[in-house]
Amino acid sequence: MSLTGTPFLLTTIALCAVALVLPLALWSRVPGPGPVRGTARLLMLLFAQATAISVVFVLVNDANSLYDDWADLLGTGDHVARAADLGADGTGGIAPESLPRVRQTFERAVGPGMREAGGVRVTELRGRVSGVNAEVYVWLPPQYDEPAFRHRSFPVVELLPGYPGSARAWFGSLKVHRQLEPLMRDGRVAPFILVAPRTNLLARADTGCANVPGTVNAESWLSVDVPRMVRDNFRAEAAPDGWATAGYSAGAHCATKLAVAHPDRYRAAVSMSGYNDPSEERSSLAGRNPELRLRNDPSVRLRADRVPPPVALYFSGESGDGYEAGAAIQRIAKAPTRVDVVLLPRSAGGHDMGLWRPQLPEVFRWLTDRFRARTAAAPGAPGEAGRDGVRGPGGTGTLVETGDSGNSLDVVGAGRVRGSRPHSPSNGGSRPAEHASGTASRAAAARRP
Repeated sequence: MSLTGTPFLLTTIALCAVALVLPLALWSRVPGPGPVRGTARLLMLLFAQATAISVVFVLVNDANSLYDDWADLLGTGDHVARAADLGADGTGGIAPESLPRVRQTFERAVGPGMREAGGVRVTELRGRVSGVNAEVYVWLPPQYDEPAFRHRSFPVVELLPGYPGSARAWFGSLKVHRQLEPLMRDGRVAPFILVAPRTNLLARADTGCANVPGTVNAESWLSVDVPRMVRDNFRAEAAPDGWATAGYSAGAHCATKLAVAHPDRYRAAVSMSGYNDPSEERSSLAGRNPELRLRNDPSVRLRADRVPPPVALYFSGESGDGYEAGAAIQRIAKAPTRVDVVLLPRSAGGHDMGLWRPQLPEVFRWLTDRFRARTAAAPGAPGEAGRDGVRGPGGTGTLVETGDSGNSLDVVGAGRVRGSRPHSPSNGGSRPAEHASGTASRAAAARRP
């Protein structure tokens, strides 16, 4: 039985109810000598305590999607078949495009939220380069099956959870597809393909999305095997211009690191409450080794790069939880690297889904802006969907010049809060941080009864 969802929750509640009734019904009826009666009563009390704790655990796990199954909880799962040394680029000298096409069979995903907004599909992927075998969840935008878009390719965002965490959290706890579907339909957000691969690959250890020879090739799994599979099975745009990453907590670190390390594979990244130094996650394999720690710190890589990567980075977080990581990257970044940093007030929430969930519409508007910047000159009649599906003048979302140094375009749709992102340029295309008043107010409102 899955650790998430209604069946397991109802089972634990039923057991808790039984545990409460047992002492009331049997306390004075336990037969035998004193020591036997005392032991029986103690066991009933312990059973009641254990079931009550189980209910709390299940509620917390459902809210945050920390563990999918017993293997994740008990640390018995292992999704690594091999972990060869694949070199600096993570390919081991293999040209991924030279490999045979990956043909996958997808099934309807089950679990909380998985059937909403058209439904999420899942497949078990055997990573031919990384040696990782694990599940990948895919959600297709509403335009994907429309006749008008049958010859169009769609941009892709890889969604990365925290640690411990499940890829399903993006669809269950964060409800990303349910939030974005109406925004995609009316043109306020581009029709992205959402891809959520498993990142919890080893027992009781965070891979840090790193390649650790002999242990795991998580970086190659995420940046080589998964993208290749998606492009082979769906009408996905080519890398890097059609690809981005997004994550929260440990997944935020991964999202930034992958984009900075592989600008030939990604063009943008979103970090919500993330960090730069992998040692900030105590369970991170990359943080335990000095060489791996430096290699997987995006701020260190940006300082060392002779040619700044052409990527756009978005950071959001509270003071002491994500904001400083973005500010540090912003100070280092040079054009064409672009950095936007959003400071959330303490009133917005803590390090949990309640903080990240309300940010998603604004995050994906930002991603839409970044992808629209590169397709601004694409042909399209006013009021009709352009190449990425965002409507031009006459549609709900109107394209307007923002005047920043990157010549990007801003999508201003109904209900848009313009003050929730920084505006004035600095540092050769990076952005100064300011309070995200709009985002924060929505986050706070979402938690008010």
